[in-house]
Amino acid sequence: MTKPIPDAPDLRAPQDIDAAWLTGLLQGAGVDAVVDSFTAKPVGSGQIGDSVRFALKYARAADGAPASIVGKFPSADPDSFNTGVMLGNYVREVQFYRQLSPTALVSTPYCYGTALDEASGRFVLMMEDLAPAEQGDQLKGVSLEQARLVVDEAAKLHGSHWGDEAIEDLAWVSGTRAAPSGAATPEMVAALWTAFRERYGERLEPDWVEVGERLSTRFAGFTQRGDGPRCLTHNDFRPDNMMFATPAGGKPVTVLDWQSVSFGTGAVDVGYFLAGALTPDQRRAAEPELLARYLEGLKALGVAGYRMDALKRDYAGGGLLLFLTAFFAAMVVKRTARGDDMFIQMLGSGAQHAIDHDALSTLA
Repeated sequence: MTKPIPDAPDLRAPQDIDAAWLTGLLQGAGVDAVVDSFTAKPVGSGQIGDSVRFALKYARAADGAPASIVGKFPSADPDSFNTGVMLGNYVREVQFYRQLSPTALVSTPYCYGTALDEASGRFVLMMEDLAPAEQGDQLKGVSLEQARLVVDEAAKLHGSHWGDEAIEDLAWVSGTRAAPSGAATPEMVAALWTAFRERYGERLEPDWVEVGERLSTRFAGFTQRGDGPRCLTHNDFRPDNMMFATPAGGKPVTVLDWQSVSFGTGAVDVGYFLAGALTPDQRRAAEPELLARYLEGLKALGVAGYRMDALKRDYAGGGLLLFLTAFFAAMVVKRTARGDDMFIQMLGSGAQHAIDHDALSTLA
């Protein structure tokens, strides 16, 4: 029987957290400690949520009390906050940790406690500090060995609830039969693509524009694409949402940011990741090995009847999702210089993956 995720003492903004609150959090998670003082500093580069590292000093602590923990909170930027609420991202992430992280098999941070107000979208998510592991970087990409590790984690996540009908009853998981219709309508997608073209036109290649025109006018076909086996998917499976070990230590890879968790086609996660995390030449050379590795990972978890031809068909959709995420997110979250570069990188690499795998031909 898995241990339930504990509740945080109450719901607070990061600036309102004090030593007594942190003591209650840790003790509620079974840590015998009393926090005397702490320092708090922003960490990470999230677009929709803000993360803060709390370095702890104790009045008393048993062995194993953490030197620091990381809290995640709603974005302080109004546009990003409204996007997180509109898309259900905040509720979805907290509920993932509460209900699915214990059985999802994928490597996630240990969670000390959560608090959530579904009506307002306010939340607290307090997790282990994964340092000296470091956050991945979409703009730098990953090594082939790191890509292998991520593919292994994808197989664990997807295999954990492969074809699990019970997931269909979870209304907070995107794509289930119980979930409400998505907030993204064809009209919204078309309008955001037009706005993206106007903002970034000088940075766009002709081939990318062609992909955008076809995808934005066939969004309904994209949402209906594929009828393959269903499983838990991350839906924003990229280096910025992962922590990787460094020479100083840390877990090999840990997957973060479960704001978009869905019940859908697992291979799309794999395509989404490889499209943006490797250069096109690296990806093309490594795809046969990595797709075979992913399939073997599924088989090791008891998944049967999923063949390479079906995997390749489903995998082709990953580049389209990466492209869509890039222009959609760019227009609904806080704009930054790094964000501009990241979204252009995602868009271009997603377009090239879609072209390489003739993904546009699958849109109705």
